[in-house]
Amino acid sequence: MSEINKEEVLAYHKQGKIGIDITKPCDTQHELSLAYTPGVAIPCLEIAKDESLSFEYTNRSNLVAVISDGTAVLGLGDIGPFASKPVMEGKSVLFKKFANVDAFDIELDVHTIEEIVTTCKAIAPTFGGINLEDIKAPQCFEIERKLQEALDIPVFHDDQHGTAIITTAGLMNVLELTGKKVDEIKIVVSGAGAAGLSCAKMYQRLGVKKIVVCDSKGPITTARTDLNAYKAPFAIDSDAKTLEDVIENADMFLGLSVAGALSKEMVAKMAPEPIIFALANPVPEILPSEVMEVRDDAIVGTGRSDYPNQINNVLGFPFIFRGALDMRAKKITEGMKMAAAEALAALAKEPVPDYVKSAYHNDNITYGKDHIIPLPFNKEALVWVASAVAKAAYDEGVARVEHYDHEEYKEQLRYMIYGRPENK
Repeated sequence: MSEINKEEVLAYHKQGKIGIDITKPCDTQHELSLAYTPGVAIPCLEIAKDESLSFEYTNRSNLVAVISDGTAVLGLGDIGPFASKPVMEGKSVLFKKFANVDAFDIELDVHTIEEIVTTCKAIAPTFGGINLEDIKAPQCFEIERKLQEALDIPVFHDDQHGTAIITTAGLMNVLELTGKKVDEIKIVVSGAGAAGLSCAKMYQRLGVKKIVVCDSKGPITTARTDLNAYKAPFAIDSDAKTLEDVIENADMFLGLSVAGALSKEMVAKMAPEPIIFALANPVPEILPSEVMEVRDDAIVGTGRSDYPNQINNVLGFPFIFRGALDMRAKKITEGMKMAAAEALAALAKEPVPDYVKSAYHNDNITYGKDHIIPLPFNKEALVWVASAVAKAAYDEGVARVEHYDHEEYKEQLRYMIYGRPENK
């Protein structure tokens, strides 16, 4: 990973990282009359008769709101809406860079569930989708649920679902590589926030039967009386008090907690060929080098780019929204999320393009224990994930488009990346 310093970072962020550009010419009197008055009245009247035409005659079909109240920003915690803006701008950069999706960052200086829901509902006519970001649990669960019920555009809390989708893709491939059965493995999750609980739910949908979730007070068990409505469904009958009590014979550890939460002694107790996704940032629950000191059969992933198997949400949200927006989807379903995970798992098995190997200065990247998910700079992720999400949206009846041709859409996505053949 390249070294960075404070001065370099501040210079990069000076005056922000995003801006607005126009997409149609406005250089003559006639073009001015088309862009604004009097011509603009014509699409206004068409939309007034049929609101769905707002997707046709405005930028709504390619515009996402990145919304945060700044209460759970990265590993920085509750730093407020002003301090959260660099992160939300960064999210908007990734939307545009990886999937050509326009995004506005909107930082809210309100914090109750009802205030955030009311605000998002009020601005929803501007957007084709809403990406909720860095809103603390458990409020984030209720905000997403209420907005999805109230609105007919996708509402996606990436802190929850992004990590779940990417780690599920990795889990699928590790099961294949090790020959383990999904309904026989034991998973231990350290961290019962938005991401941890969403991951546990997605693993259940995949077919995992044995999941133990731990929060800062230890394993979530039926003996505890301090569980909220979101943690309670994961309570198990056990007298376990610590992470160490439940890690023995675990096939997978998912860390979404704090640095150092998993010790080498705990790793040694895990089942053969364990999966260890240590995703605390910037310092994971355990370093890959520490894992290798006690287990050379482990498959390890972190949230960092300087180790193999980076669990990076940029593999999910830009492409998920690309597919959803292109289908003018009313929501993002569980089926669409699983389709994204399956697409990522499948893409990891494909030959890695030379430009990706070059970006990582590694000519030996192939499918295996050190490459179970695609790398973020693999441009094919747009084609594979967006098309899988689009197909699932169409098949599940949440798309507004009347016709969908899967192969034709994949070609359109490739044109977006590589240009049309005649332009090469």
